[in-house]
Amino acid sequence: MTQKQNSYPFMIFFLGLLSGFGPFVMDMYLPTLPSMTDYFSTTLSMVQLGLTASMVGLAGGQLLFGPLSDKYGRKPVLLVSLGLFLLSTLGCLFAVSISQFVIMRLLQGTAGAGGVVLSRSIATDRYLARELASTLAVICAINGTVTVAAPLLGGVLASFTDWHGIFWSLFVLGILLMVGSLRFCESLPAVKRVSVNWQDVGRNLLKVLRNRRYVHYVCQYGCTMGVLFVNIASAPFLMQKYYGLNPMEFSVCFGANAVAMAIASAACAKFSSQRALSVCCRIMPFLSVLLCVLLCIGCPFWIYEILLFFLLSVVGMAFTASNTLAMDCERNNAGMASALLGAIGFAIGGIVSPLVGVGNIRYSAGLLFIACSVSAYCCARRGLVSSVSIRPRSIAVP
Repeated sequence: MTQKQNSYPFMIFFLGLLSGFGPFVMDMYLPTLPSMTDYFSTTLSMVQLGLTASMVGLAGGQLLFGPLSDKYGRKPVLLVSLGLFLLSTLGCLFAVSISQFVIMRLLQGTAGAGGVVLSRSIATDRYLARELASTLAVICAINGTVTVAAPLLGGVLASFTDWHGIFWSLFVLGILLMVGSLRFCESLPAVKRVSVNWQDVGRNLLKVLRNRRYVHYVCQYGCTMGVLFVNIASAPFLMQKYYGLNPMEFSVCFGANAVAMAIASAACAKFSSQRALSVCCRIMPFLSVLLCVLLCIGCPFWIYEILLFFLLSVVGMAFTASNTLAMDCERNNAGMASALLGAIGFAIGGIVSPLVGVGNIRYSAGLLFIACSVSAYCCARRGLVSSVSIRPRSIAVP
């Protein structure tokens, strides 16, 4: 009997929303942080713990929901994660103290991680070769765009509502995803699920980590995410405080960079993933070094913006290539593989973001751009070399 499947347009739309779920959860309420200090009668640093908690949840939650979906299937785990998200969002809305809010944000981030990790796992279940590359290209494009656009959308909402309105918007998004999940047809049949006891999950994790190609591609993706998070953490200060842009001008430039990254992510599907990754990881360090030098000598704004535009375009292509190659390496453990991929990305992003503010932001951001780009190049090179030497049967894009 043929298994019922959803249409490709539905899957693209649904997986795209799932992919962008995490960034919405993490960043959308950033513009309302100052007002929340008054609401909870606390300090800004305490309110910022909510952001840290959500990032920890997004990283750790993927390690939870990925293996769960390998064992019990994608759909039931997705429904559980979305149900937990709705409950934790209500908990945030009705929190009476900052401590309660931070705890609910941790749960909200953990629940939101389910959508992020399952978007990649479901795509890997359903598609092969170029179809997988095309699907992941769209997912990466949406994810990258939402990551930089979520704070801007939050700023628009904050102009006519408070932080409660933003969290009610997240609640509505959770409802829409729940409806889509009910329509979604299971992509992992029972015969393909990993029937292991929980004490064997660690053994499966070690099995995935022994795949050197997969590990190299995951590390490359994480370092490239570091480049993106350096930009997210530094751009508001560089553009508005150093270069003197007003909020509207900043939004236009920030949005243009997001569109460039999204288009580049989608365009990567037209090329060999291995070739695209090789080219991108050679260009990325060059652009980062040039950007760092020019920032240090105080270059004009438009030189900075043009270099950043091209750097983020290269980052977008590298996202698609590394996601495709990493997931194709571990099709039999797609949930665990997707969990590690996402967790590493958010973990490195969480590490580099606060480092941007150490010392002069022009110097620190420039040096972090270089460090992340060079690390991404080294990881990509190791992964591509091992791919050529092993010649596995399943290469993502011929």
